[in-house]
Amino acid sequence: MQITVNEAMGQALAEEMRRDARVLMFGEGVATKRRELLEEFGPARVRNTPLAEGIIAGTAAGAAASGLRPVVDLLFAPFLCFAMDEIVNSAGKLRYLSGGQFAFPMVVIAMTGAGWGVGAQHNHNLESWFVHSPGLKVAMPSTAADFKGMLKAAVRDDNPVLFFVDLALGYVAGEVPAGEHLVPLGKAAVRRAGSDITIVSYAKMVDSCLQAAATLADRGVDAEVIDLRSLKPLDEAAILRSVRKTGRLLIVHEASRMCGVGAEVAAIVGEQAFDALRSPVRRLTGPDAPAAASWPLEQAFLPQPDAIAAAALDSVRASTLIPETV
Repeated sequence: MQITVNEAMGQALAEEMRRDARVLMFGEGVATKRRELLEEFGPARVRNTPLAEGIIAGTAAGAAASGLRPVVDLLFAPFLCFAMDEIVNSAGKLRYLSGGQFAFPMVVIAMTGAGWGVGAQHNHNLESWFVHSPGLKVAMPSTAADFKGMLKAAVRDDNPVLFFVDLALGYVAGEVPAGEHLVPLGKAAVRRAGSDITIVSYAKMVDSCLQAAATLADRGVDAEVIDLRSLKPLDEAAILRSVRKTGRLLIVHEASRMCGVGAEVAAIVGEQAFDALRSPVRRLTGPDAPAAASWPLEQAFLPQPDAIAAAALDSVRASTLIPETV
């Protein structure tokens, strides 16, 4: 069936709350945004909170340590700055510090990325911060089916999971399988098979990469597009398998280049598949600058399909005899 990303997440939450009475949801506006959950499960399990991100995340960590499975919504990714101690220093580390005696099954949902012109203090791709933090898992899907399947997997995981929702994808519809649908964390998806260059991305940039791949196909270049969807655990095997086949790698993400997820992907390939490379690894990212509160300027901020196609074509030309006019 065709449903939007927001609807897919609602289905996932409802199914998990029916399946396990320990699952509850609270956060900024959740009972207002997801009134159907409030009506079915009541205010004891679905409730709005004050705008106090540290308190929300700290309550979730305590609930998780007490045997519950909280899902919290902190709205926009930059608001995670107010909850870093609770998420990174408590939830991310206390399972290790307890010697495995405690589990911390909590999901932290936050919206991220360009598309709504909400300004720099609401739009900032911070996913690499949490990828770098021990004890946390990070998901950033691109399709409605993966939003549902990965959110269900995140709720069932015994570790804290940062679940990033790209703002521009919320109302994008996609096919979602009926019935029980789980997508494991740590598994990438090949969205388009190809033999000439590997393009790695995640979130809404995956669709831009697929558009670029179609353009490249018209120019005789067969691009393989990999959707990471899980940033931690990272599916290194899928990346290496593709690069060993194509010999070229382009990494695309909206977040800025410095110490981004793309840097880790490039390092993995440089360390483990350098002998397979036929041209240098390339990255195409957002700039090292705050996002503008303007839709046209946001679009200029993003790697666009034409730029992705041009970067991929340059990489292929660097190692073949494709003429500049193609």
